Amino acid sequence: MAKQFDVAVIGAGAAGMMCAATAGQRGKRVVLIDHAERLAEKIRISGGGRCNFTNINAGPQNYLSENPHFCRSALSRYTPQDFLALVKRHRIAWHEKHRGQLFCDDSSEQIIRMLKAECDAGNVSWRMPCKIAAFEKTADGFVLKTDQGEIAARNVVVATGGLSIPKIGATDLGYRVAKQFDLKVVEPRPGLVPLTFDGPGWAPFAPLAGIALEVDVETGSGKGRNAKRGYFREDLLFTHRGLSGPAILQISSYWQPGTPILLNLLPEIDVAQVLIESKTTLKKQLGNLLSQWLPARLAEGLLLAKGFAPDARLADMPDAKLRQLGDAINRWAIVPTGSEGYRKAEVTLGGVDTRELSQQSMMANKVPGLYFIGETVDVTGWLGGYNFQWAWASGFAAGSAIE
Repeated sequence: MAKQFDVAVIGAGAAGMMCAATAGQRGKRVVLIDHAERLAEKIRISGGGRCNFTNINAGPQNYLSENPHFCRSALSRYTPQDFLALVKRHRIAWHEKHRGQLFCDDSSEQIIRMLKAECDAGNVSWRMPCKIAAFEKTADGFVLKTDQGEIAARNVVVATGGLSIPKIGATDLGYRVAKQFDLKVVEPRPGLVPLTFDGPGWAPFAPLAGIALEVDVETGSGKGRNAKRGYFREDLLFTHRGLSGPAILQISSYWQPGTPILLNLLPEIDVAQVLIESKTTLKKQLGNLLSQWLPARLAEGLLLAKGFAPDARLADMPDAKLRQLGDAINRWAIVPTGSEGYRKAEVTLGGVDTRELSQQSMMANKVPGLYFIGETVDVTGWLGGYNFQWAWASGFAAGSAIE
């Protein structure tokens, strides 16, 4: 006979444990199911092993979705300060890095232990590792057929995450469940991912792997229905296959295949204006002059790629050519040929269409008792702790609403 629960939460990651703990501490009989052998591997590897567990600036403006206002309700009811209070209660030391990012002083294991302790405080039952073979709706709720027997639950919460980092067990189970119940899914694709560049045009830049600098990066436009424009000032990193670093991870979530990204390699300098004004006062070669502002290898590579001789004298250059060089540095438009894919993506864009869900409870509007939370849903945060905050907020919203 199937074991009976009020709530079955599928997925013991950030959102799933938060939901299970919240519901369990409200007196609900909760079972938490996960196919992995190790608990919360994505939390474990996050933030270089120190878990960037939230961002104090998190708000709806930091998230992408086809339905951008959906996240507002959950984020307003469980804030970064709420999660920080939980961290402090468990006496976990933390520190703030730039732009509001909060990290553990010690290890991401502390966040995992904290969430496990919160689940234990709610008497949550565990089934792990446990694989689900079938999922059925019944008159009384749901029946999950697993390799540990049948589990019956009046409510089911799907917190199975997205497709990013398959080596730690990412699956498409959440999307399959949604489609089983005729819920729309926004096409998933990799987010917060390095971008790649193939072809002869990139050849001069391939040897620059390892060079990093702060840049402005943008893509897209604000025009048209559902148009998305992204703009960030962050660090850029050249790789053997293309570009990475926080600037590129951020902009990758806004980038559409076949469209350019625009880089300003010297955001504090109007390069053309400075070069033209300096023609009569500076007796320098272009390469030496640009190396005062840019890493020397990058300055030389950029000049060669744009048809300039690094040893050309500034005084000999026509103003029109210097404007062309200024544009190449302040407005470098390049078209990525692709991305590194789910293998290196930190998150998955898209997911269960939020128009199918209640923004108060995260329950599917046409399937009472079925909830979707966390990365499974079409809500994707910026780099820097925002996706964890969505996990906490959406998990709390569902865990608080389940009857």
